[in-house]
Amino acid sequence: MTSERARGFTLIEVMVALVIAALALGGVMASISQQVDAGRTVKERTYASWIGLNKITELRLQNVIPDVSQANGEVEYGGLDWAWETTISETGVENLFRVDVEIGFAGSDEMIWRSSGFIGEPGVPGESNRAWSTRSEPVGETE
Repeated sequence: MTSERARGFTLIEVMVALVIAALALGGVMASISQQVDAGRTVKERTYASWIGLNKITELRLQNVIPDVSQANGEVEYGGLDWAWETTISETGVENLFRVDVEIGFAGSDEMIWRSSGFIGEPGVPGESNRAWSTRSEPVGETE
């Protein structure tokens, strides 16, 4: 009597292969999850930086010497509610002020981003163009 040996995988071999596949898929899923979190964090920080720069620009466009002060508020941006706080402080240089804007989610004490900038004494409209003019008379005057 000859016995033929069945060909194929044993139950142990199949179970080992399934364990290896499950571990590999778990690692892939963890990596994908980290990438999604990193992408969301980059998006949130980008939005927060834009909000901070917008607040500094709004202060500059007022074209007045700012008071040393603090202000705060909320804004909806990118489908999210944000909270901001500006701090205007002296720099030690006459008529030059530092503006710091801290941005976070509305209702949270956690700061996501801080933008900083400077505001100087407002100039006369068109005066900055004088350096670029080839004529010697003030900008706006005609011959």
